[in-house]
Amino acid sequence: MTLEYKTHDVDRRNLYVKAIGGTIKAEYLKGLTAKAIVVSPSIRGEVEPEFFEVMRARDGVILAADVQGFVRVLRGETLVYEPWEDMGRVLSNLDILKSDAVEAEFLTGETDLEKGAAFYAALGAKEIVLTHSAGVLIHADGKFHHYKFHSQSMAGRSGRGDTCLGTYVTKRLSLPPQEAGRWAAAVTSLKVEVPGPFNRSISEVEAFIHQHYNHGSN
Repeated sequence: MTLEYKTHDVDRRNLYVKAIGGTIKAEYLKGLTAKAIVVSPSIRGEVEPEFFEVMRARDGVILAADVQGFVRVLRGETLVYEPWEDMGRVLSNLDILKSDAVEAEFLTGETDLEKGAAFYAALGAKEIVLTHSAGVLIHADGKFHHYKFHSQSMAGRSGRGDTCLGTYVTKRLSLPPQEAGRWAAAVTSLKVEVPGPFNRSISEVEAFIHQHYNHGSN
């Protein structure tokens, strides 16, 4: 996959695909145990709706997914957004849904972040993680929590959503949504400063949270 940024708006990018790896099926996870399952495909068809129905039957598992792998459709070598007919079927099985603002506007018709998150929640997803250029919105238990990103640069923008969702789900194993949101915002803020996977220490993240998020949602 090639990502191309043509403007200074890091939420707007073109994506091109040379080859795909096929469909990930529920049977591939047989014999594996997990406290959380995060599904973050790149394009539609990598994971089908049936996967979530099988995984939902697992007791006590947090099931999360990223919208990107369902709204993006491969046409030739170019990825384009197309309507997602199975959205309700998938969201009804999710504990956590992640979307960015561009995807939310396309799928829900809402430019207002809270309205977009509420639209997703009405389809069944219990918690919404909605990223945008300035930060992340968490919608859980009927409440909205906003967190700004405090990044020195956007050199590592690619991977922002994966980092944010992965951090949030991990922290939801032990923390309530509002606290997990702080961690997600902090880790993502630090990650987007540098290309590649996140590689900072927990102590750095804790210090960052204390500096920027010690007074609730901000």
